[in-house]
Amino acid sequence: MSAVMLPSGNEDAELHRLTQEGALPQRRVVCRKEKPGLPLCRKVCYAVGGIPYQMTGNALGFFLQIFLLDVVQLEPFHVSLIIFLGRAWDAVTDPAVGFLVSKSPRRKYGKLVPWIACSMPFGVLCYCMMWSTLSDATPTSLKFLWYLLMYSFFQTCMTCHHVPYSSLTMFLGGTQRDRDSATAYRMGMEVFSTLLGSGIQGQIVGSYHARMMNSCYVSNETQPNTSTYSLTDSLENIRRAYVFASLVLGSIYCLSCLILIFGVREEPGPLSPLGKVELPFASCLRMIVGHKPYIQLLCGFLFASLAFQITQGIFAFFCTHAAGLAGKFQHLVLIMLVTASLSVPFWQWFLGRFGKKTAASLGLALIIPALVAITQVMHNFLAFVFLVIVAGCSMAVLYLLPWSMLPDTVDDFMLRNPSCLNLEALFYSFYVFFNKFAGGLAMGVSTLSLHFAGYHAGDCTHNQSVILALQLLMAPVPISLLLIAIIIFLLHPIDEERRKQMRMEMEAMGHQVQCGSRE
Repeated sequence: MSAVMLPSGNEDAELHRLTQEGALPQRRVVCRKEKPGLPLCRKVCYAVGGIPYQMTGNALGFFLQIFLLDVVQLEPFHVSLIIFLGRAWDAVTDPAVGFLVSKSPRRKYGKLVPWIACSMPFGVLCYCMMWSTLSDATPTSLKFLWYLLMYSFFQTCMTCHHVPYSSLTMFLGGTQRDRDSATAYRMGMEVFSTLLGSGIQGQIVGSYHARMMNSCYVSNETQPNTSTYSLTDSLENIRRAYVFASLVLGSIYCLSCLILIFGVREEPGPLSPLGKVELPFASCLRMIVGHKPYIQLLCGFLFASLAFQITQGIFAFFCTHAAGLAGKFQHLVLIMLVTASLSVPFWQWFLGRFGKKTAASLGLALIIPALVAITQVMHNFLAFVFLVIVAGCSMAVLYLLPWSMLPDTVDDFMLRNPSCLNLEALFYSFYVFFNKFAGGLAMGVSTLSLHFAGYHAGDCTHNQSVILALQLLMAPVPISLLLIAIIIFLLHPIDEERRKQMRMEMEAMGHQVQCGSRE
């Protein structure tokens, strides 16, 4: 038998005040029944579902450029076109998939999970095919088309996975605190998945990159036939290593999707009924773009993501060709990602104590001195270890804070527009798009910069303009972008006071829905 209680305590008094002032619809009584919290098992299964996106994305971010340039031996201009056109295709698929997910009906197994299940086999296949190398006799134009198609198909599959997966945050059940906790679990697992992706692939292929560089360095001291054989043999070995790494990561991709599919159940909320969106796409887009807190958060996320992904994409090149750490960059990547993974609980505590805006600004600023020092320290592995530890602490903020701030922005929109329901997938699809767009733009800018600086695949040494381009891409460019992102996050209108008010309103609406269902 349900209890009928008058408002009591600070939060209940606030609910009563909001009701009396007209901020919430008035009702005769407020029914009280605490919603059960999310079980740990569901949080873990939900978090595991984030592994494929970050694992494959970071493997691509750290190794795709060096794979296409030094292993496939395409020209920098062709590589930049592959990456840019692939991300341009994402510009179409992300909002389109988000709208299709919003329009899809709720079925026996849910509305979002079937998208993840159907995209999984195609995503694994495309990922493995993308890291295979065509014969050296294949014309350059066919190589270009092959990698462009595989990259574009894989991005489409990841969109069909990640847009419904990220939207699932709003349909896990529980309270706002439960949702923040589930997001922290997810971000911790996603940072760990970057460790899996970059760590496994780096450990498998890193030693082969070092051997190929050593073969290159000694080529002038050997006879021409011997040096050619040595370089060819090293190239074949590293190509096989990339294929093996893709099979390992593809298996993890498949397993993590199965855990998500069988371990998570979708639950509708008072403002998230898991139904079909009724508005046309243009109207939905106009309403989302008109929500200023969301657009401001998008811009901050774009600049921060662009800064990190430029640094990420150029890091292997910088260590190999500028810092003199060709055989050690994979260890530095591993240290950075381990640090980021271990830092997530600290930042989750920090944002709970000092607020999300403060945590985002301070965490992003932490990497700036590290980037400056990295460009000044050469041939010093221990110094690089310390600097990548600092960078890893800052990287954890990028993974946690923007995704933790997004549900609050969606709540704010729904409370201000209670008649516009089922738009969660569109909100998350544009967020995913801007993250991918930042990655494509970062890779395109860096490869084009190397092209104009005079980089040539297979060269043992590079001119000073290439080294200068690497240094500029490693520090001044990302630092400028980070400063813009920090300013945007500081000006974001949803602070802790507004979050508290939204929590009160959401809880009041949930109680009213429960009362209405009983009546």
